[in-house]
Amino acid sequence: MAEESNGKREVNPEAKEHWRKGNSLFESSKFTEAIAEFNEAIQIDPEYSDAYFNRALTERLMHKYEEAKADLQKVMELEPKSPDAPLLYGDMAEASNDLVGAKYWYEKSLSIDQNYSEAKSRLEHIDSLMHVDLSNTGTTKSGIQQTQQVQKPEEEKEVIEEGQIKKLPFYKSNTKFDSVIGLEKVKTYLHDNVVLAIQHPELFRKYGKELGLGLLLYGPPGTGKTHTVNAIAGEAGANVIVAQINQIVDMYTGNTEKNLKAIFEQARKNPPCIIFFDELDALGVKRGGGGGGDNNSSMRMAVNEFLTQMNGIQTNPEGIFVIGATNQPWDIDPALKRSGRFGDSVYIAPPNYKDRKELFKLYTNNKPRAGLKYGRLARGTSGYSPADIKRICDKAAMRPLLHEYQYNKERKLTMADMMAVLKDKDSSGSSLDEWYSMVKKDVISKTETQIVDGKKQEIVKEGKLDAQEKVLYKAMVKDIKKNTSPTRIRIKKFMRWWAIHLF
Repeated sequence: MAEESNGKREVNPEAKEHWRKGNSLFESSKFTEAIAEFNEAIQIDPEYSDAYFNRALTERLMHKYEEAKADLQKVMELEPKSPDAPLLYGDMAEASNDLVGAKYWYEKSLSIDQNYSEAKSRLEHIDSLMHVDLSNTGTTKSGIQQTQQVQKPEEEKEVIEEGQIKKLPFYKSNTKFDSVIGLEKVKTYLHDNVVLAIQHPELFRKYGKELGLGLLLYGPPGTGKTHTVNAIAGEAGANVIVAQINQIVDMYTGNTEKNLKAIFEQARKNPPCIIFFDELDALGVKRGGGGGGDNNSSMRMAVNEFLTQMNGIQTNPEGIFVIGATNQPWDIDPALKRSGRFGDSVYIAPPNYKDRKELFKLYTNNKPRAGLKYGRLARGTSGYSPADIKRICDKAAMRPLLHEYQYNKERKLTMADMMAVLKDKDSSGSSLDEWYSMVKKDVISKTETQIVDGKKQEIVKEGKLDAQEKVLYKAMVKDIKKNTSPTRIRIKKFMRWWAIHLF
């Protein structure tokens, strides 16, 4: 973008040259080198706002959020009427699952430029995911007009004092099952066993069905477990409390148990309510048998408190449903997994070819695009998770975005952009490949040959799963075995290479 033609201050030519080099390196996904060029530009011209902004863009993609926020603060000081810095601030808040903060920054961006289409679409997306309870502040749900009343999103966050949870925000979700790609059998099961139980408890009581029981969603990382919970809540019209492990667990004795109790008490005050425990294995760690619980008495006490609260729901549901999510169900204490607690479990599997096509359509639907070949993209991402596919689409979109920012001319997202990201091993790749390899030793038995008294003996080393767990998590174990076999690995690599380079 030609700064002088837009009425901006004149920029040092040497600084601008470093800025252009940084942009070129950015487009090639050479982020470290790009930052070095932006640093040079800023050192030469300390008031070069575009250099600060592009450095923030790069830092955001490298997940260096604090550095990016500092640069965006500088941009807002130098250009208070620019809508781009608040937009990127909101993007980072959304990436950190701070939906209230994201809403605030997108609204701030729109307050500067009411026609900013990207800010509008981002705000609509946030509104579809959440409903913030603003009754205590006298605000309403009217959107942008309430910007001045929502200027401090931290007021709507959790209240934690001296390690103890005093309040956690809850929200309503507008997400529905039709936004969950694939998983048709899973969605049917969840509707019949969870949504109906929340919507029609009297019907379940009539037929002697228990209410308020827990559900465990398990599967590889990035396959959409959290999104599925939002869809359950949206279908059922229930409140949601997200119980984050880092908020619950506290170093001081007794606080962790108090925090668990506080969460369940708050849920009882806002029925119907879903309490969602992500990474449940980190809290409900096995109290023996390899989970590490016996080495930490405080965690044993936390598990005991968890069991107490779950027992309370079983005897008096009060419109509460507890859902846990985990990548490693074998590390959860067996007492939590028995009937009446997290007795029901649902496997959230990685997407197949058809689902990957739909995911690419979904994640590019809100972007200017032309000529995308979804079948080729799906073949080139064999074995990828939905999170991997979303990351690819977002990174590819940065190429035309930066082009428009630099030249003030729109350029649509094309297959060339998508292929550039897929070919770059540093900016794409399947997160599941490494995960399968990592957990293989936990679930698959292996035979080792040892020499004892001069004789060879075969020793079978069992994984962490007992016989019951092997049956319970059969689908996941099957996927892990399949995706760690040398033949399957070769097939996946060939399919990806063929789709990217030859198709």
